[in-house]
Amino acid sequence: MYFRTVFLQHNNTHLMYKSIFKPFAFSMDPEKAHHFTFNSLKFINKIPGVSALIRSTFQVNDKRLEREVFGLKFKNPVGLAAGLDKDAKLYRELENFGFGFIEIGTITPKPQDGNPKKRMFRLVEDNALINRMGFNNGGIEQAIERLKKNKGTLIGGNIGKNKVTPNEQATDDYEICFEALFPYVDYFVVNVSSPNTPNLRALQDKEPLTALLHALQTKNSAKPKSKPILLKIAPDLTDSQLLDIIDIVAETKIAGVIATNTTISREGLQSEKKVETGGLSGKPLTKRSTEVIRFLADKSNRAFPIIGVGGIHTPEDAIEKLEAGASLIQLYTGFIYEGPALIKAINKKILEQYT
Repeated sequence: MYFRTVFLQHNNTHLMYKSIFKPFAFSMDPEKAHHFTFNSLKFINKIPGVSALIRSTFQVNDKRLEREVFGLKFKNPVGLAAGLDKDAKLYRELENFGFGFIEIGTITPKPQDGNPKKRMFRLVEDNALINRMGFNNGGIEQAIERLKKNKGTLIGGNIGKNKVTPNEQATDDYEICFEALFPYVDYFVVNVSSPNTPNLRALQDKEPLTALLHALQTKNSAKPKSKPILLKIAPDLTDSQLLDIIDIVAETKIAGVIATNTTISREGLQSEKKVETGGLSGKPLTKRSTEVIRFLADKSNRAFPIIGVGGIHTPEDAIEKLEAGASLIQLYTGFIYEGPALIKAINKKILEQYT
């Protein structure tokens, strides 16, 4: 009853998030705030009726939002990007906020602690985050135990290699993740674009990347029914490297591309924390990620689906990504800065724009 009263008294959930929850969470260290939020969501969703109340407040259920992309049916085109629910701990609770799909990970074969703390930084003046987490996760087996309890959430599995695995053996790590996760996810994402694992981005070069994707597609085609494999790319690639990506997608016949991951660029930032190393996400990435989406869509003649991610903080940002050539979009930093009402606002804007 208390939670219902709170929600009814604050019809503007966006204002409630901005005036109450966000200032409190932003007063904490970003990583501590993340754990606090996860624990709180876990707790309140166990209270009878709260999950249903959250769904009725935030979800937009309309057949016109449904999308069929790489053979999968999405109830709406707004997903949660990898990085927030690395270990598949909260996918059901997060779906309640109106996401059409949840991408877990990045998951590695073995558990790893990631980089030393402090490793996440808010750049409030820039509506951005810098992280150098380093694929911290509990490993593939822990994630699978949680995914076994999935009852219908559409899940993407974002996979990577352990830090101690040399690049020459990276394919082994990706294959381990692929085989183990196969029964439990709806699509896969090959992450070779994080700037926070040493030398990982070298795997984006044409030769090693083609070999890696061929190896995964060989495993995929041996299954009774294959699953979509996507490639997540960095926003820092040059035009010639992006043309290579188009060639690689055509050659390996993977299902599509996620554009983009975080950037190592610091152009135009105001915050003093811009000196921190790691991947930058949020509003400063809006323009570049859209440019990459448009380049890939135009130069490939829309030959493959693109999931657009990077700097989506408003419904207009989302529409811009879709207009540039994205079939689906994902949120991360915008979700943290703007709150869950952003998902509903985007879905409503899509209905308004396209129906």
